[in-house]
Amino acid sequence: MGALLSNKNAVIYGAGGAIGGAVARAFACEGATVFLTGRDLKEVESVADEIRAAGGKAEAAQVDALDEAAIDKHLSDMEASAGSVDISFNAVGIPDTKILGVPLAELDARQFSLPITTYTTSYFLTARQAARHMIPNKSGVIMTVTALPSRMGSRLNGGYGSAQAAKEALTRDLSAELAPQGIRVVGLRPHGMPETNRMKEAFDAKASGMTWEQFQGYLASTTHPRRVMTLEEMANMAVFMASDKASGMTGTTVNLTMGSLDD
Repeated sequence: MGALLSNKNAVIYGAGGAIGGAVARAFACEGATVFLTGRDLKEVESVADEIRAAGGKAEAAQVDALDEAAIDKHLSDMEASAGSVDISFNAVGIPDTKILGVPLAELDARQFSLPITTYTTSYFLTARQAARHMIPNKSGVIMTVTALPSRMGSRLNGGYGSAQAAKEALTRDLSAELAPQGIRVVGLRPHGMPETNRMKEAFDAKASGMTWEQFQGYLASTTHPRRVMTLEEMANMAVFMASDKASGMTGTTVNLTMGSLDD
C-alpha cells in the first residue's frame, strides 16, 4: 500500500510554527513534497532540514502570507518546478500577547479587529491564489486550522473567536464555489494543545488563578477522554483530510475537540 500523499505537492503557510511544522512533517512522511513558507526563513528552514534528514522532500521559502504578490510568485515558482499545486494548508498565526486578556467592554476596536483582519485575510489570499492554480487541473485541497472559540463562548479572547468563526464560514463559502470544479475545502478544529505557542501565550496565571500545570489539567478535564489532543494526532487527521481517502469531505471543519464541543 502506498503512502497517502504520494505524488502530491503541498504548500504550508506558517510552517515554522508548531501546527504548521507538525503538518509539514506528517505530509512529508506520507509521501508529499512539501513547500514550506513563513515570515521567518530560519524557522522554516529548520523544519525543512528535519524533513530532509528523515528522508522526506522539502523546500523552504520566505513568504509573507499577507502579501498577495509574494504568495502568487511562490505558487507560480512551485508549479513551474513541481508541476502542480495539490494541497494548500494555512496555519498562519499572529502573536496573541497583545490581543488576549482584555475584557470586551474595555477592548480597543483596533485591537479587537486585528485578529479578524489578519487571520481571515491570510486565509483568503492563500486560498484564492491556490484555487487559481488548482482550477485548471480540476483538482486540489485547500485547508486551514481553527479553534474551539469559533463555536463556543470564551472569556478574554478579544477578537480571536470571531476570527476563527469567520475562517470556518470562509471554508464553507470557498467549498460552495470550488467543489463543482473538483477542489475540496476543509478545516480542522483542535482544542487545547499545550505544545503550541498560542496556548502558552493565552495562559495568564494572574487571570486564571492557576499554575501552568493546573491550566493543562483544566483543559484536559473538558474533554471526554480527560486529555488534550496532541500535535501528532492533529497532523495525522490533516493527512487523512488532504488525501483522496477523504474525497467525500468538503465545506466542513472537522471537530477535533475530543468531546469538548458537541456537534
